[in-house]
Amino acid sequence: MPFQSKKEKLHLSSADRDMLQKVSHARSEEYRRVERARMLLHYADGLSIPKIAEALGTTVPKVNRCIDKALELGPETALGEEQRSGRPAVVTPEAKAWVISLACQKPKELGYSYEVWSQRLLAQHVRNHAVSEGHECLSRMSPSSVFRLLNAHDLQPHKVRYYLERRDPDFDAKRAEVLCVYQQVEYILENEELRPLCDVYVSYDEKPGIQAIGNTTEDLPPVPGEHPTISRDSEYKRHGTLSLLAGIDLITGEVIGAVEERHRSREFVDFLKRLDAHYSPDLRIQIILDNHSAHISKETNAYLQTRPERFEFIFTPKHGSWLNVIESFFAKMTKQVLRHLRVKSKEELKQRIELYLKEINDSPSPFRWKYGLES
Repeated sequence: MPFQSKKEKLHLSSADRDMLQKVSHARSEEYRRVERARMLLHYADGLSIPKIAEALGTTVPKVNRCIDKALELGPETALGEEQRSGRPAVVTPEAKAWVISLACQKPKELGYSYEVWSQRLLAQHVRNHAVSEGHECLSRMSPSSVFRLLNAHDLQPHKVRYYLERRDPDFDAKRAEVLCVYQQVEYILENEELRPLCDVYVSYDEKPGIQAIGNTTEDLPPVPGEHPTISRDSEYKRHGTLSLLAGIDLITGEVIGAVEERHRSREFVDFLKRLDAHYSPDLRIQIILDNHSAHISKETNAYLQTRPERFEFIFTPKHGSWLNVIESFFAKMTKQVLRHLRVKSKEELKQRIELYLKEINDSPSPFRWKYGLES
């Protein structure tokens, strides 16, 4: 028979019972909420308080507090955290402002080796210096308290977000000049009858430091059902590096490239000579490129004077390499060829790069720049 209790009965609506049943079986709920839901369900079903405590492995006073709260405030409120005794700690606005000011400094400015704060490090610093700074209320500050305070002020001093500083005062003007070239190219691509008569438009840059990396042992091929990927020894040999000097014809999509040991003014002039020989002598060659020292050197200028009206340089602004189409080609090349490339010598690396350029030029496709042309 149901027990006779001095407490009043707990009457649960169907919605309350469904809610308590759901909480009592939930795996993602806090254990304290699961336990309280089970207490209330047992009590509503007529089980005595001592039996509930025994069944759940807890104490009678704890069950009593939960049931009293449910009888007074309702089952859903009873699942929440109980009000604790004692005076809550009061963190003054000045103390909070001090912690925020610390978070906005680098740890190295305060004598640490760290570049950025972690929550634990900042909490430790606060505890160590709170009393001397007149903020005794922070003497027991925990990393979780630091997190809540920083989160409330939308601060994440443990992270670094990179940006690109505009250091070129003529950035906008140079960008407009480059975009003007892309507009001309777009117009020519849409009017094929203009192609034989137009200037040549080339996007140029160097890709230095391409490593010739070799394996110490042969790669193992995939084995169906056992090894789904190529297996490769993690050790490798370095055979040196090469540089790729390349320009992409913005009208045809053809890539003109030269693989060199270095990328000095001498190699750049040789590349200009290659372009000069590649195109009809009555066409002007406009080249989009950055202001690398080799592009504006005395040796380069001396060669340009021997070919007046043949070349026109359009310089991208500083930190504006993203405006140069050839960078997209280099990114594609790195992903498709260089990322997993293994060779036995620099000569083999050169041959593989030249073979890739030939494969691209067998079916060239012009890159059509769109970003920024609408404005």
